[in-house]
Amino acid sequence: MRQAVVFILMMLSLTAFAQKVKTVEGEYTYHAPENVSVEEIRRTALERAKIQAIADEFGTIVQQTNTTRIHTNGSESSTDFFTIGGSEVKGEWIETIGEPKFSNPVFQENMVIITCKVKGKAREIVTAQIDFQAHVLRNGIEDKFEDDDFKSGDDLFLSFVSPVSGYLAVYLVDSSEKAFCLLPYRNQMDGIYPIEANRRYLFFNIKEASQQDRPYVDEYNMTCERSMEHNVIYVVFSPNQFAKAADNATSELLPRELSYDDFQRWLAKCRKHDHDMIPRRIPIVVKK
Repeated sequence: MRQAVVFILMMLSLTAFAQKVKTVEGEYTYHAPENVSVEEIRRTALERAKIQAIADEFGTIVQQTNTTRIHTNGSESSTDFFTIGGSEVKGEWIETIGEPKFSNPVFQENMVIITCKVKGKAREIVTAQIDFQAHVLRNGIEDKFEDDDFKSGDDLFLSFVSPVSGYLAVYLVDSSEKAFCLLPYRNQMDGIYPIEANRRYLFFNIKEASQQDRPYVDEYNMTCERSMEHNVIYVVFSPNQFAKAADNATSELLPRELSYDDFQRWLAKCRKHDHDMIPRRIPIVVKK
């Protein structure tokens, strides 16, 4: 009888948790200055539509910070607008269902307007997430070199600290929608990278790597084929063991890669089975 009661309670607990994953829909109209690329406007509109869908379902409070950077080169100057969307964490996006729908760009009063509609699965967050620290570093190994604005040829490093032990994967998604696996390193064959609690890691630097890692460490210089490219670095951490996505080797100069769609499918599958997994997105810009 006791075992039956325990089993029933476990099933009720699992059922209650499963009910917190819901199908949601969101829509967002994004107004951007005309010097922002349509590609970046669509990307931002999609992220805002996801946040709006979560807000409508779980009551997420959406916050927004705008940052303007003015660059001067002799007599010429240019202005870049960066918008960071955030929220008090009450829900998280798990996966996208179908393809997001975008309106055609509307040009109005020096602005570009695009509306995005998206449908997907989201999960309510009822417990505090692990507060790890991840910093993308440019041309330096200390956290004071954290930056999101790279020039072609700059060195890329990543520092990481977690309050608990676990496992880590790092991916870079470029503007051509390819996902490159930066960690585990290219020649590590087990597909996982273990993390010790309360230890600072510095990745993509042979000199600072442990003796165990040095034969495997890949070092990276950022490159840019167009005048400016928008990339996203995904830092994926979990206290539970998981393996990286299946990918393919391309050349000795590039990390192993897979399509963005395959990467998203892998990430969604992992998060469905691992409620402790945390993927953190870090947007970066690379310029010539």
